[in-house]
Amino acid sequence: MRREFIILSIAAAAIVAAFGGTVLVLNATLYSASGFVRSYLDSLARHDVAGALELVGPQASGDANDDLLTAAALPDLTDLELVSDDTDAQGIHRVVYSFTSEGKSGESTFTVRPQGTLLGLFPTWSFESSPLGVLQVLPRHGTEFTVNGVAVVAPEQDRPSPYRVFVPGTYELASDTRYLEAAPVQVLASQPGAAVIGSVTMQPTDTFIGEVQRQLNEYLDECATQTVLQPTGCPFGEQISNRITSTPAWSIAHYPKVTLVPGTAPGSWLMPPTDAAAHLKVDIRSLFDGTVSTFDEDVPFGSSYLVTFLPDDELLIAAQ
Repeated sequence: MRREFIILSIAAAAIVAAFGGTVLVLNATLYSASGFVRSYLDSLARHDVAGALELVGPQASGDANDDLLTAAALPDLTDLELVSDDTDAQGIHRVVYSFTSEGKSGESTFTVRPQGTLLGLFPTWSFESSPLGVLQVLPRHGTEFTVNGVAVVAPEQDRPSPYRVFVPGTYELASDTRYLEAAPVQVLASQPGAAVIGSVTMQPTDTFIGEVQRQLNEYLDECATQTVLQPTGCPFGEQISNRITSTPAWSIAHYPKVTLVPGTAPGSWLMPPTDAAAHLKVDIRSLFDGTVSTFDEDVPFGSSYLVTFLPDDELLIAAQ
């Protein structure tokens, strides 16, 4: 019996020691401040938004939009490495991790505080300050853009709009609509609680320019059907002091080439004054000697138009 008791005591001591060692190891890794941050970063790397937001905890309400706190907007996150874990006198940890996101590398610093214990053995943690960041997007000359492929419509063009984003991560801003496009711009959000600014500058697509050109050409062709010297509501006409003896016949000799620049009003684009020419053929009789001749010449004119977007991708083109 004595021998069996000794064996059981040794076994129990070994189990307690092993358990204690396991607790120490877990407290130094998974249940440490750096382990807590690593769990958050691993959730981002897996695109597990629910898991990441659970670790983030309650967030103060503000003006920033939450549309980008989705799995679809999350960038790739790799090469996570613990750089340092420092503690201040109040027990607040400053945990620094390095990372790579969409080819960009950086370091992020998180502040973590003790929250309590789990089963009286394992410490629990919470973020002292939010690990989220704010992406301020400045949409120039339009309101529709994408962030990592997620479609976004800003409340206003040419004014920054704030969006909460997960940190760290690289966010690509772009635009590719029927009428407007913008070259991709990458913005790295690396510091929790900080705001980063990115602008996306829209330019007319070939489709936009081509549609304006088509409608403008049709409008000028319609003007050319009028059999008067001064077609009504049209940018061209001719004054002839002598008497005309045939019906004026117009045609368009050179259509204005459409180029577009941003207008002063939101949602508008301006076609600057552009040279063009109509052709007029009409017989005239001289009031001086009664001779008849034919006016058969190009009539130069300039045209400028303001293009405004209407619902359903319709365009309103108005002469300036």
